[in-house]
Amino acid sequence: MTFDIQPEPGYLNVVATGRFSLPEAKRTFLQMLEAIALHKCTKALFDGREIDGNPTTIERFYYSEFAAKSALDIVGRSVFRPPQFAYVLREPMLDPTRFGEDVAVNRGMWVKAFDNPEQALQWLGVAPATKLDRSGDACIKHPAKD
Repeated sequence: MTFDIQPEPGYLNVVATGRFSLPEAKRTFLQMLEAIALHKCTKALFDGREIDGNPTTIERFYYSEFAAKSALDIVGRSVFRPPQFAYVLREPMLDPTRFGEDVAVNRGMWVKAFDNPEQALQWLGVAPATKLDRSGDACIKHPAKD
């Protein structure tokens, strides 16, 4: 799998392509977490609509368990709160039963899977990036504390 990571206003945009493999998916997730910490993001959009493959149920379980543990490990080290993740996928990468999503959510990860980026961005509470808004630090404008 190959991927491109780009900080956008309010979120980190990750676009992945290629053939699915569990080790590559785990490696990509760790690199996404590194970018979240670097850019101080609290939200990430993972666009995997161009990933080929059909993960088995156990691969979905192992990836989701790994992602949840890794996402929670970053809290306290680099970011103030658990990051919010929106995954945009196509079947068969997107499981219609959302098994992987359930596994990750049940382990404390803030994540949801979608079949289109508009719904994912709406759930994240951010606007789509445009070519015109690529200036400065894009990810997080540190919110005022209550």
